[in-house]
Amino acid sequence: MSTSSRYPFTAIVGQDDLRLALLLNAVSPAVGGVLVRGEKGTAKSTAVRALAALLPPVRTVEGCRFSCDPAAPDPGCPDGPHPADGPGGERAARMVELPVGASEDRLVGALDIERALAEGVKAFEPGLLADAHRGILYVDEVNLLHDHLIDLLLDAAAMGASYVEREGVSVRHAARFLLVGTMNPEEGELRPQLLDRFGLTVEVAASREPDQRVEVVRRRLAFEDDPAAFAGRWSGEEAELRARVAAARALLPRVRLGDGALRRIAAVCAAFEVDGMRGDLVMARTATALAAWAGRTEVAVEDVRRAALLALPHRRRRNPFDAPGLDEEKLDEVLRDAAADGPEDEPPTPPEGQAPEEPDGGDDGPGPDGGGGGQPDPGDGAGDGSGGLPPQRTEDSGAPAPEDAPEALTGAEPGESGGGTPRPGSAEQQAVAAGEPFRTKVLSVPGLGAGAAGRRSRARTEHGRTTGATRPEGALTKLHLTATVRAAAPHQRARGRSGRGLVVRRDDLRQATREGREGNLVLFVVDASGSMAARKRMGAVKGAVLSLLLDAYQRRDKVGLVTFRGRDAEVALPPTSSVDAAAARLQALPTGGRTPLAAGLLKAHDVLRVERLRDATRRPLLVVVTDGRATGGPEPVALAARAARLHAAEATASVVVDCETGPVRLGLAGELARELRGTAVTLDELRAEALTGLVKDVTDHPRARRAA
Repeated sequence: MSTSSRYPFTAIVGQDDLRLALLLNAVSPAVGGVLVRGEKGTAKSTAVRALAALLPPVRTVEGCRFSCDPAAPDPGCPDGPHPADGPGGERAARMVELPVGASEDRLVGALDIERALAEGVKAFEPGLLADAHRGILYVDEVNLLHDHLIDLLLDAAAMGASYVEREGVSVRHAARFLLVGTMNPEEGELRPQLLDRFGLTVEVAASREPDQRVEVVRRRLAFEDDPAAFAGRWSGEEAELRARVAAARALLPRVRLGDGALRRIAAVCAAFEVDGMRGDLVMARTATALAAWAGRTEVAVEDVRRAALLALPHRRRRNPFDAPGLDEEKLDEVLRDAAADGPEDEPPTPPEGQAPEEPDGGDDGPGPDGGGGGQPDPGDGAGDGSGGLPPQRTEDSGAPAPEDAPEALTGAEPGESGGGTPRPGSAEQQAVAAGEPFRTKVLSVPGLGAGAAGRRSRARTEHGRTTGATRPEGALTKLHLTATVRAAAPHQRARGRSGRGLVVRRDDLRQATREGREGNLVLFVVDASGSMAARKRMGAVKGAVLSLLLDAYQRRDKVGLVTFRGRDAEVALPPTSSVDAAAARLQALPTGGRTPLAAGLLKAHDVLRVERLRDATRRPLLVVVTDGRATGGPEPVALAARAARLHAAEATASVVVDCETGPVRLGLAGELARELRGTAVTLDELRAEALTGLVKDVTDHPRARRAA
């Protein structure tokens, strides 16, 4: 992408946290990258792409596919060895994008197994990690990337190298890059252990200020009308910011992280119960980068505070339903206590050639971000959280843009889902809090699937235990060595074999078939009618569904939520990877009214029909949470039975969670399970410690065996 066709970084309106986090990583790549969380349309991708223009150019060895530095070439480079101080060229820093649907070979590179076996040659085709070396690797919708790819990506980012191994053939190359991932939390969360591997995280949201929204639209339309002219109008600010990044990089090695600052960092991480030591290290690197960005050679208290707000929120999650965040009042209290208990650092030493700071923080003139000379005032931006970012001008007048005041991202409002607006005669009751979640027994779909990798049902996958071999269709990805040797062995004499080497041809290669686990679509159909309205009963029901949602999160499932009460049913949450969104809708679910069981089952049938068209490989698991009663309309029980038989006819694996309580039970949920050709379990039996045969029962119903 040419510079003129890229939206300028300095033209982005608001989003101070996002811009600061990206700039700190540009100053110090050791910070560990940025995870940008937020709603769609908030300039996440625009900011990342614009950052590449601010990075200094890269010198590379001529002809090296792995971008080795001529001054210090990688001794293990697959294209090496390179002579010291050999010929080199200069190019702009790259911004490489990793698509969500990328394969493992596209990410880490591919080895030609045929040449490795037949010729003993390590023929290696570099992947995206090699392309991103000494640049930016950008992963949009990182939360939708397969887990094993995220693991490979984060391992390379942590080690600064990528390792590719195939059947005993190994290749290593350097892979140091600035990692930036973006995600919309509504589409699903990352696992906490993966979140921890990102250095910083920022939450972004569109401004609710009309003036600022007007400025965003005005600039975007101007850019689309004439990208080159728009970029030209911002070229001065871009050059100044580029120079400031270079100056901060040069100053960074001279920044001192004193004992007082280290004590504050340790105190903050301990007070917020941050697991491991990565949070401490990232905070230290971020505080140092903040000091360099402000033109100082000593880390100040405000640097530590700002570093905590960027480095710790995503490390505070203890379960999938916890929202990232940090209590700023508690943070200030911890910093005050640490200052009182520990030694004070020496006064900051200004860089060479700069006058010492005045005690009152007097203004020495505009800094590099304001278009003038000198260094920025360390106090600038400290109060508003901007981290000393350049003041923004409006497109027309050059005056500073309005302050950004984005609202916090919130969950579903009560009444937004589950029951919707009160229906006539529904006698709606207030939403009841869910009971404590518990560990549930594994529910799985019968047969052998071929869906996305997960942890629930058996499936043919790229990773798992080897179960056989087959001829490859297209490129060979997983070699079955034994089967390949068996295929080649009978033809050695005819191929003129001499010596110890094995003559292998492409027709001999065999692809390993593997069996692992897949993620499924778990569709919950929850009865929210008046018969479920007893507070303890509905609390227990919500606790059970919450437990199943937690299990679905751990097993990498998609989830959906259908509720029924009053006169009809509705899709409270369409199928999504965001389990926490489903939990929020469940918490806000009110109860009351009649029990249109047939409507709930028919609505679920419609949802599954559409999902089969969207993704035929992801197999569904229907979980109906009800006491089995059906009321309202003519012949409600017969209608519910016919709706259940629709699911049975399509071999949809089903479980009915029987919510009926009391000494006298009608057994209606069991009847529903028989119509679905599924399994019925009580709330008590759903617990892992109390349940013994559920998986076998779910997977062995007659229709399921025939479908498998």
